[in-house]
Formats: sequence, structure tokens, C-alpha cells
Amino acid sequence: MAADTIADDPRPYHVYLAWFGPGMTKVGITALERGSARLLEQGAVCFSWLGVGPLMAARRTEELLRAALRVPDRIPYGAKRAVRSALPASAAERAAEVEDLHARAVALPAWPESLDREPCQPVDHAGAFGLAGLPPAVGEVTELVAGGAVSGRLVAAAGPDLHVETGGGVVVVDTRLMRGWELVPAVGDELSLPVRAFRQDVSVQDGLF
Repeated sequence: MAADTIADDPRPYHVYLAWFGPGMTKVGITALERGSARLLEQGAVCFSWLGVGPLMAARRTEELLRAALRVPDRIPYGAKRAVRSALPASAAERAAEVEDLHARAVALPAWPESLDREPCQPVDHAGAFGLAGLPPAVGEVTELVAGGAVSGRLVAAAGPDLHVETGGGVVVVDTRLMRGWELVPAVGDELSLPVRAFRQDVSVQDGLF
């Protein structure tokens, strides 16, 4: 993310398309030197580079895709978590939306001259995240509380999220909730933390991560 950078940052930036599930493709930017780290951090199941160039040209490209193609720059984490166990089985199916948007994006007439287009070469993270055969999650842990616990078998890890199979089903734990808490070994399958069930009608295009 380049939200905290200055406008005259001299570093080159990548513009990317990232897919998290059906109907959930976003545009974003990341410093070229970071490689694909930003995509792994976000839990992008599939992505492709779109272009590379100066920061302001990358930002203009983000705006162009939002305005011309209605591609969001944010996808809510709750939406990502809710669909991970029901993604298309093949990498080709997972890449289809990225490939379609890439073709339409590079054909836009208002493409910034200082941003070099890059070919569509989808990268799939389903294997890295352990999503094959992932059991459906019943919900997400909303907070850590004194005396509470979640323990069981880790079945997937995508971005900041851990999918843990407990005695009460699979729940998603956002590791960012763990800041300031001490982790201790647990025995057996236990779930005694607040959990919010996933909504079945999650809107993916209007939310924020």
C-alpha cells in the first residue's frame, strides 16, 4: 500500500489485480521492491500484475479502473473469509476474472503514458494458503477475552487469517487480534471466544477491508 507515501516517492510501483472469490477482484498498488508480499498479506487467492511505473501514475491507474470498470480498491475481510471454502476447484477458473479485467484494463484509452503495461500472468496462492478441501467456516472470532481460548487443528492460513478446526467447527482467527496477548499451549479442541457467524448475503463491492 502506498497510502502513507509522499507524492514524489521515486520508487517504481506495481499496479495489480487481486482475486479473492467470485465477484471479488480489486485493483491495488505496491512498491516494486516488495514483490508479491502485499498479495500474500491480503490473502489474495489469485493475482496478476497490470503495470509498473511511478507512484502517481500507479494511483491514476487505480482511479481509472474504479471509474471506467467499477473495480474496487478494497474488499471486506469478512467477505474473503466467508467464501474461502467454496472457491472454484481449478486454478484456471480462479484466474478467469483476473484475465478478463486485465484485458479490459490495458485496452482503456486513458491509460497513463508513464505506466508500462505488463502481460497477464496469473499467480495462484490456493496451494500456499492450504485452501484445497478447506472445510466451511462457521464464523470468525471477534475478540480475545481473558480466560477464553481457541485451540484445534490449523487447516489453512491466508493473509492474517488462521482457519482453525475446533470442537465447535472451523472458525477464522484474525492474527491481528493477538497483539498484546500471550500465547500458551492448549490441549484438545476448545472454543470459548466470541464468534460472529458469517452472513450469507455479504456485499463485496461496497465494503472496506
